[in-house]
Order: sequence, then structure tokens, then C-alpha cells
Amino acid sequence: MGAIVLGSVMKNCRISWKLAFVTTVFGAMTTGCVSFGPSALSQTRLHYNEVVKTTAEEQLLLNIVRLRYNDTPSSLAISTIAAQFERSQSFAISPFFTAAGGDINRSFTAVLPQAQVLGADRPTFSLTPQDDQEFTRKLFTPVPLEGVIYLAKTTWPVSTIFRLYLENLNWVSNAQTASGPAPTKPPEVNDFMRGIEAMQVLQDRGQIVFGIEERSETLGGPLPTASVAARDVIEAAKSGYVYRPDEKGGNWTLIKKSQQPVLLVDPAALASPAMQEFTRTFRLKQGLLKYDITQEALHPFPSTFPAEGVTNLDLETRSLLQALYFVSHGIDIPQEHVLRGLVQVIRDNAGSLYDSRIITHGLFQVRSAGGTERPPGAFVAIQYQGYWFYIEWTDQRSKATFSLLMELARLELTGKSGPGPLLTLPLSGR
Repeated sequence: MGAIVLGSVMKNCRISWKLAFVTTVFGAMTTGCVSFGPSALSQTRLHYNEVVKTTAEEQLLLNIVRLRYNDTPSSLAISTIAAQFERSQSFAISPFFTAAGGDINRSFTAVLPQAQVLGADRPTFSLTPQDDQEFTRKLFTPVPLEGVIYLAKTTWPVSTIFRLYLENLNWVSNAQTASGPAPTKPPEVNDFMRGIEAMQVLQDRGQIVFGIEERSETLGGPLPTASVAARDVIEAAKSGYVYRPDEKGGNWTLIKKSQQPVLLVDPAALASPAMQEFTRTFRLKQGLLKYDITQEALHPFPSTFPAEGVTNLDLETRSLLQALYFVSHGIDIPQEHVLRGLVQVIRDNAGSLYDSRIITHGLFQVRSAGGTERPPGAFVAIQYQGYWFYIEWTDQRSKATFSLLMELARLELTGKSGPGPLLTLPLSGR
């Protein structure tokens, strides 16, 4: 009996020790659960951010390459990302029967603790196809004059803004035929480039400034005071008009107010070579300190312009699609693709191949490389027709232009008027 009691005591002691061990492990597991939510967020948020950014850049570059090959662009927007994090744990104590199990006093001398911790990350991505009527409309809608002027007033170089988003300035062509499916003849761009370089010099020196002037235009003749009621004044104000009394107060005049973009010139710059080149190239009247900026207001035939030059900068703007077509000429096309006829080539009057990268020189360049490995030093890279197309990390001008295109594409292609079809992908992993 004594032996049995002793055996029982030893058994209980061993089980208690193992229980204490398991309790300690389980306690640590339970304590860890408290920080699971914040810890998961800190470990995943920036990773999701990086992947969304990278895939958006790759999609834009892919569409630029597609356009150079006269392929159809296509886009998917990530509407939502729903990340669900789960964690569960369990533990159990199982009797461990040893070889001495025939002895009733030693049959339960050991136990086998079992602990299990499970974690799961189940993100759900909602992808919205953008190849619908709204998407197409925004692709083809030219950038408004106000948008171009706003960009020109920022810290972006005016040469970058105008080269990307102008078809012509005072009907001086900015490679107009390159803003659509690949042309067969070299586009006209040299005069525009020369004038824009002079304009950039003036901006760098602070000798030209884009501004806005408020203009007033009288509509109709004077109206008797008795014929203008208070509600007329209110309704006019809603539409951007103003009723203004004359000096004697006997009559009212309807005034239309407008915001007129202008280019202001430093008087000290009038005789500079850069200003002379700028005015000569774009057929401007020399000696003026202010030029109105208009949109498609001039006659399309420069031969009809006044001999002394015009007094306004007249812009024809591009759409996002036209801008993407334009920069696609900065792609380094593999010689194999040229020989296979996969891309439209441009030939000069002598029949020689024209290097279309001249069009975007100093603005945007996409390199190409063969092989299966991503090119080292690539800022953004995609595969197309068996080749890698990429922008180099060290090509700061191309990176800056690509960044501007990326941001403006987001502005142009977001804010859909109605919900579109969604492609929802639940992804789970442990």
C-alpha cells in the first residue's frame, strides 16, 4: 500500500510539473494574442502599399508599350482591399504510455503536452475593369486650358508640361502626328523644341510668370433701375454675372466677369536672345509685357496672322491618350521586332529609318532588354512580346515625366460616375 501511495505521489508530481509547463506555454500564447492586430497592421500595411504602387506603375508602362505596338490599352483599378487576420490556438495533454505500462503504478508516469498556434491572412481584392464608356471618354478628352495653366504655375518645368500636353502652340506643331497611332513620316517637332527651350530659359530666370486676370465684359445697354429686381441680381450672381449701377444710380448694366490666363514678361527680358527666340518661333508680337493665353482661338493657317505677330499664346491641348501615344515614341524597340514587322516604323523622305526617340529626347525614354530576368537597376519594368521594357533608376528625367503621367492619369481616370462590374478575388494563406 505504501508503494502504491508513493507511486501515486510521484505520478501526481510529474503531471503537475508538465501541467505547469503547458500552462506557461499557453499563457505566453494568450499574451501574444493581445498584440496580434497592431502587429499584423505594422507588418502588412506598407507591403500592400508597395505592391499597389508597383502594379499601378507597371500597368501604366505596359499600356504605353502597347500603344507603341498599336495594341489596345486596358486597365484594372483596385477598388478595395479587405484584409482579414485570424489567429487561433489550442493545447491538449495526452497520456504517454511507456514500456513500463504493465505496472499499474507507473502507467501514467508521463504526459505528452500538445500546443498548436494557427494564423491566417485572408485579403480580398476588388478589381474594377475600366474599359467602359466612361474610361474611353476620359482617355479622349483633351486637358482643359485651366489644367495646363495650373500645371505650368507649379514647380514642374514648363517645357515638360507643354511638351507632354500641347499639340501645338500658335500652330507650331509639337509632333502632332505622334499623338496617335504610329505615323509613317517623321513628325514636325524641331521648331517647337527650339521655342520651348527658350521659354524654359526665361522661366528658369524668373522672367516670365503665368497669372490670372479678372476681366469684365459689358452685355447689352443700360437698364432702368426699376426693371432690375433683387432676385434678378441673385440669379445673375449664380451664373457669374453682375448688375452694376452707373455713377448716377439711374441705370444698371449687366457685367460678365471672367478669369483670363496671361503670360507676364519681365521688361528686362525683352531684348534677351531667349525672348527673341521665343517670340520669333511662336509668331508673337515683340515688345509686349503681357500675352493673353487662349485655347484654339487663332486661325489654323499662320499665313493669315498679322505681319507683326499675334498678341496671344494659343494652345491646342492633348488628351491623356494622346500624351501616352506621344511618350510611347521614347521606347527603345528591339531590332528583332522591327525585322518581324511587330511595330510601325517611320521613314524619312530618303527611305531611311527615323529614330522616333528624337521626339521625346530629354523627356522620356524606355529601354528594352532580352532575357528572363528582370533588368538590374530598373525603376519599373514589364515584359511584352518576349522582351523587358523598363525605365532606369538613374534616368531622373524619365522618372519625373512618368511620375507626372501617373498622377495625371489618376486624376483623369478616377471618379467614375457609376459603379462598374467588379472582379473580387478572395485570397487566403497561412
